[in-house]
Amino acid sequence: MEVVLKEDVEKVGFAGEKVQVADGYGRNYLVPQGLAIEATSSNVSVIDQHMKNRAKKLAAQKSEAEAMAVEIATLRLVYTRRAGEENKLFGSVTAAEIGRSVIEKGFEIDKRKILLDMPIKQLGEHEVKIKLHPEVTGTINVEVRAEEPQPDLTAEATAKVEEKKEETAEENSAE
Repeated sequence: MEVVLKEDVEKVGFAGEKVQVADGYGRNYLVPQGLAIEATSSNVSVIDQHMKNRAKKLAAQKSEAEAMAVEIATLRLVYTRRAGEENKLFGSVTAAEIGRSVIEKGFEIDKRKILLDMPIKQLGEHEVKIKLHPEVTGTINVEVRAEEPQPDLTAEATAKVEEKKEETAEENSAE
């Protein structure tokens, strides 16, 4: 099936391109999601007009994205996690968590735009890229620190249990 892409589709092509895809992929995914339309002569002219409008909109958004990239570069996110040997985390820091933190800091960013191949599973500083625009990528500094170990409460708890036993034994012997 030949389609004209309305949006950039990873591993398929860029917006405005005429590409050949499997029939099922085109009919069941690309067209219903609004990512492409079938490549007929009338649809090609519609896509040309769509691409002109998209180019104008992207040019306006690019300057906004560049300004946001500068602001985001100053952003530093700090997460505290439990860690084991060799600075490996029990758990991880995910793109969704980073997305929520960025939104809490006042930036409007879709978590799907955070380019994190694998969740962060090591202590230390990490640079995380965010796709702000097709031509602009920002970087956030993420630091993962080790959680302070909890004091050993077992000794304290054992002492309290022993005290209670002694008190109970004293009460029983007094009766």
